[in-house]
Amino acid sequence: MPGEAFDHVRQAAGEVLPAAEYRTELYDHLRGTEGVVWKLERAQHFHEPDTPSWVAMTSGDWDRSLALMDEMRFADDLPPRAELRRLRIVEMPPTPYLQWEIVLLAARTRAGERARALHARSVRPLESRAPLPELLIVNHGLMYEVLYDEIGAHVGGRRITDTRVIEGCARAVAELYARAEDMVAFHDREVAHLPPPVAGRVLSRPGHP
Repeated sequence: MPGEAFDHVRQAAGEVLPAAEYRTELYDHLRGTEGVVWKLERAQHFHEPDTPSWVAMTSGDWDRSLALMDEMRFADDLPPRAELRRLRIVEMPPTPYLQWEIVLLAARTRAGERARALHARSVRPLESRAPLPELLIVNHGLMYEVLYDEIGAHVGGRRITDTRVIEGCARAVAELYARAEDMVAFHDREVAHLPPPVAGRVLSRPGHP
C-alpha cells in the first residue's frame, strides 16, 4: 500500500547531510543516472531566497517575477541522461508560493521535465499519521528525504539506501503519478486565470488537516 511505503521512510535508517553537502552529492549522482528520477513535493510553501523570481513574487512584483522566470534556463539543471518526473501535490486555492511554483513547473515541463499535479484530497487517506514526505528517488539504491525547517527553507537531505524502502516508495509515487495531471494542462485550467498572488498570504507548511 502507498501509505505504508511512505511510513517506512520515517522508520528507515539514513544519514542527514547539510544543504551544501546534499546538493553536491545529489548533482554528482544525477550526472551519471539513467532511467527515471522521481521527485515528490507535498508542502504548500517553501522559502527560496536564492531564487530572484521568488524574491520578486514575495515583494509583490508579479510582473518582474514572471520576467525573471522567463530568463531561467530550466533545461540546464535537468539530469543529462535521466527523465525527471515530479509529482506536485496541490491544495486549492493555492498558496502564493504554490501559485508561483505551478507557473514555474509549467515552464519546466515545457523545457523537458515531466511534472504532474495531484490534488491533496487524493493523498489524504495516506496521511493519517503524517503528511507525505518530500522525496527525491535517484535510483533503486539511493533516495533522499529532502529536509526543510519550520519556514520552509531547505536545510539538507537524509540519504536512504535501503532498497526495500526505496523500491516501495518508487512504486507508490509512480502509482500516484499515473493518476495525476500534466502540469501544463493543470496550470492552464486552474492557475493561468488567477490574479497575482498577494505577498504575505502564506499558509503553514505543509497543507495538512
